Amino acid sequence: MSRIWRSLTLAFTVIIIINFWSIYVLAKPSSISSEHSAKVNVKVPDLGRHFQKFGVAGSIIIYDSQNNLTYEHNPQRNTTPITPASTFKIFNAMTALETGVIKDDVAVLTWDGIHRDFETWNQDTNLRQAFKNSTVWFYQVLARRIGYAQMQQWIDKVGYGNREIGTAADIDRFWLQGPLKITPKAQIDFLQRLYQGNLPFSKRTMDVVKDIMVWEKTPDYTLRAKTGWLTSSKPQVGWFVGYLEQNKNVYFFATNIDINKPDDIPARIEITRSSLKDLGVL
Repeated sequence: MSRIWRSLTLAFTVIIIINFWSIYVLAKPSSISSEHSAKVNVKVPDLGRHFQKFGVAGSIIIYDSQNNLTYEHNPQRNTTPITPASTFKIFNAMTALETGVIKDDVAVLTWDGIHRDFETWNQDTNLRQAFKNSTVWFYQVLARRIGYAQMQQWIDKVGYGNREIGTAADIDRFWLQGPLKITPKAQIDFLQRLYQGNLPFSKRTMDVVKDIMVWEKTPDYTLRAKTGWLTSSKPQVGWFVGYLEQNKNVYFFATNIDINKPDDIPARIEITRSSLKDLGVL
């Protein structure tokens, strides 16, 4: 009798073990499957399609600071140094304010009377308006007043781009024709440091420049940016760099495109806006 009881007990034990293992095995694939599905469902936007839409070559990099995520098209180009053109006005404005070359954002410089291609340049203007209109002569005057030695010192302090500004003779064109160059990724780093107040300028200087950088402001977001148009290269290059603040998050961006015809120029801004829309920001 005891032998039969032991056999029945063993049989029941085996059945319980088998049932438990079956439940475990059946449950585990379900868990793995759901985890796999979650990973598959994470969508990375195809930013390249915006360049294709406008028929231009170029690159974009967007950094989502809150989530520590980077989105980009053409990573190789994002690490390629390019002359900054008028995006350098961000740096130039801060250096001019910090050195006292210009008192504030409303101090006026007198137009030299030379007619230039853009009518908005042919007038007396101040730092704020010159930034908005990207008035080249205004910032060339600032650079000459800052001087070669001071400019090089501030370039080195900040570590801007490749830190090369040529000779004293290049003081009013080194950001337009070279040798100064900066990568799109370095543009992002520079803008982050500006936003965080981690540049070697006073808080007042950085606050003034942040204010004149405002491109668009709505109840939902604030977009700060600067365009650039490099005409000394073939093909020409268009820049659009800046950052967008929304819902306590900041998205830093740097876009550049090849410009082969005048109709290409607006694409640098439109591609950026479309890319930010892909991320649900605009």
